[in-house]
Amino acid sequence: MSNIIDKRDRADRFRRRLARAMQSTGISQSALARQIGADRSTVSQALASGGARLPGAQVVGACAQALGVSTDWLLGLSDRPESAAALTAAALTLTQAPRALVDERIFGWHQEAAGYKIRHVPAGLPDMLKSQDMLEWEYSPHLGKTTAQAINASRDRLNWMRAAQSDYEIAMPLYEVQSFAAGTGYYEGLPAQTREAQLNHLTDLTRQLYPRLRVYLFDARRLYSAPITVFGPLLAVLYTGGHYMAFRDRERIETLSLHFDELVREARVSARNIPDHLDGLRSLIK
Repeated sequence: MSNIIDKRDRADRFRRRLARAMQSTGISQSALARQIGADRSTVSQALASGGARLPGAQVVGACAQALGVSTDWLLGLSDRPESAAALTAAALTLTQAPRALVDERIFGWHQEAAGYKIRHVPAGLPDMLKSQDMLEWEYSPHLGKTTAQAINASRDRLNWMRAAQSDYEIAMPLYEVQSFAAGTGYYEGLPAQTREAQLNHLTDLTRQLYPRLRVYLFDARRLYSAPITVFGPLLAVLYTGGHYMAFRDRERIETLSLHFDELVREARVSARNIPDHLDGLRSLIK
């Protein structure tokens, strides 16, 4: 007896969801029948109440495809009505990454994740921890005459990020801060005075904001990381240089979170020791 009731419940759920999907899309029984290549009576029977029998798998699958929902949802096996293709499209977005301080998209992600732990592997020194002179040196080639305006426009956002209720964990390669202090590689040509002021600024912030801000340095010869940001459990963003790849599916967010955990676990310099390590780099400034 219970088996019959279960079948009837499943059939009732299917009919309710089929009717709901048809109503949402504004499709009639006749139109749906034409799209799935069946008689109108087939759709009418599928919607008729009282029975414990479900339509055949071919009809269910065709209805799901025509209505843009998943077969599992129609059959009551899932609470997500989106089709697999729609779920995949929503889970991954690819957007352009302009050469800017804090563009609208980045700031929106930070606002969305306010209160969650934000984990960040920057492409260089983190923008939110840079001094005014450092920002001007770095962005002037890209922004030209509008550099000062762009920095002023971004300052409030950078300050908001520093003062937000989120905990920030930042992991960088050891060579990044060493190269910065020595003025080599990417930082070649950066005046010693600017490097010294930036190092003082970075040291002060890592002291003042700890433990809400924790910076770790890892050995890139042992571990590698592309620039990524994990916004709590909400999304993970991979920076390719010209684009952001944003993932919202749990599996990829967890994978990138575990990757960040390994960077922290294997860090050569812990967050507690960062200020002293930065102090020790002053001898490289010449």
